[in-house]
Amino acid sequence: MRRDLFTLEGRVALVTGGSRGIGRMIAEGFLAHGAKVYISSRKAQACDAAAAALSRDGAPCLSLPQDVSTVEGCGALAARLTELEPGLDILVNNAGAAWGATFDDFPESGWDKVMNLNLKSPFFLTQALHVALAAAATADRPSKVINIASIDGIRLNAQETYSYHASKAGLIYLTRRMAARLISDNIVVTAIAPGAFASDMNRDARDRADQVAKHIPSRRIGTDEDMAGAAIYLASRAGDYVVGETVAVDGGVALADAHSFV
Repeated sequence: MRRDLFTLEGRVALVTGGSRGIGRMIAEGFLAHGAKVYISSRKAQACDAAAAALSRDGAPCLSLPQDVSTVEGCGALAARLTELEPGLDILVNNAGAAWGATFDDFPESGWDKVMNLNLKSPFFLTQALHVALAAAATADRPSKVINIASIDGIRLNAQETYSYHASKAGLIYLTRRMAARLISDNIVVTAIAPGAFASDMNRDARDRADQVAKHIPSRRIGTDEDMAGAAIYLASRAGDYVVGETVAVDGGVALADAHSFV
């Protein structure tokens, strides 16, 4: 049995939404396991600062700021990446948005913004990077696409986040459809469905961790290591035979009604 199942040495990764939150957790984990990591986010200054903070000797983190909420933006990011790298080993589609409003007041703008970034962009960025992913892939070392879905794509929460729920549920099934096609090019597509992790998007977990933890079977919110560990598993040799699946990283929320758990 090989002892390097989880190494990412010699691999190139791109993490969208990588300057903060879950994307940053994943980027930091990849760097710690030897990958060369590019992070992208809409705000250039934040992206540059995060890349500088994450870089370490022998494991550079590089900034590629880009708004990927449009097809044109996805194409622009792919073009910039392929100018720098002949191939791409790992793509993490993490950039996302949320919107909450009552049913009668939910706006079209909140629908389109969330659906475009959470569901449309992962498809078109992967499409734009298909050649680069295939160029790096072999049967013995496939390239990886990891879509960041949400536990809210598996079960309802109490908030009226209609487009967010729909986009993350759609992304889980899109993951399966993409996986079925891209495995023939030695590209493995999977997804992660995070539960409660502290971030600007999940302010409840960030600001009320103790209260949120009471509704989680594991009795705590997720840590940076929990998220990084799941992503490293899927990105490394350890996850090569996991195709089209969505891994819930949620402390057990998907197993129970999180609002009634005591």
